[in-house]
Amino acid sequence: MEYGTNIQGGRTMPGIYDLKKIWHPAFYQGNLRKRRYFEGWYFKQVGPGLEHSLAVIPGISLTDTDHHAFVQVINGENGQTWYFRYPTDAFRFSKKNFAVSVAGNHFWSGGMELNLDSGNSRISGKLRFREQTPYPATFKRPGIMGWYRYMPMMECYHGLVSLDHRIEGALELDGKTADFTGGRGYIEKDWGRSMPLSWIWMQTNHFKQVATSMMLSVARIPWMGSSFTGFLGFLLYGGRLITFATHTGARIIRLEHHGQHTDILIRSRDFQLSVRGMRKETPGSKGSLKAPSEGLMQRIIHESLRAEIAVELSDKNGRVLFEEVGRKAGLEMVGDISLLRPGGRRDH
Repeated sequence: MEYGTNIQGGRTMPGIYDLKKIWHPAFYQGNLRKRRYFEGWYFKQVGPGLEHSLAVIPGISLTDTDHHAFVQVINGENGQTWYFRYPTDAFRFSKKNFAVSVAGNHFWSGGMELNLDSGNSRISGKLRFREQTPYPATFKRPGIMGWYRYMPMMECYHGLVSLDHRIEGALELDGKTADFTGGRGYIEKDWGRSMPLSWIWMQTNHFKQVATSMMLSVARIPWMGSSFTGFLGFLLYGGRLITFATHTGARIIRLEHHGQHTDILIRSRDFQLSVRGMRKETPGSKGSLKAPSEGLMQRIIHESLRAEIAVELSDKNGRVLFEEVGRKAGLEMVGDISLLRPGGRRDH
């Protein structure tokens, strides 16, 4: 694996690399000139018997006052979280393919190698990812954001790396072994200045049908002095990939939030998608993660890796095409959720 460039080693190659990474969102999108900037990759893995779940988030925070690289980890079984901090020159990336390294920890589309040690906690091991399912990128749709990917100065950008893959390998967490061989994994990422004011994010690829995956993100997005509710997501089942997003013309018909349940109904020209995210409010059901605000990793959010998502897809005639409940789901509900409802307050 080649990691030819670090943050302090110079600016990213102008021209070819800057164009190439538009259609490869997994690549590092930043450069030395960035300030008030963050970028992070989200690796989620669940064991074959659903007994282990772990999310690992390597990233970089570039600010004038607190620039550093990091690796965050959340144990989905007990909500324990770790934040391993490193100097920015410990962060390296490849210009030829997706590969990033933070100190002695390596991440790429085909796997990860962890050597995390805070003095009090140690996480180590190797995982390999097989049979990845990437999200297709074209000129008109360079990823899940569609044409919004071309818009400059957006607060936050989102990319998908692997919608679903098989895992081989094990990790050791403070002396306890978690074997993920035969389990399933998922990879996505975010980059920009800040996470939105409020959002709902849910993801699972643990359905009865193997190689089935879904993700949905609804957020309040600043735009030209105002803001609007935008969303993006997908459902992968039976080898078929269907995208639901603001840029496709799909609309949120209903969004209701009741305690630990969130119900969302989305309608497009050809399909209707109904999802219910269900978070269990029990000890250890969620962990605390750091999120960026103007590049600074100072905002605390809560994520569950033990949620469930009921998914129903029907065609325009009302015929049900897919109906299942996904388990070991990631679920975040952050900020004022009422802002996300259809017809919700528009900020000026």
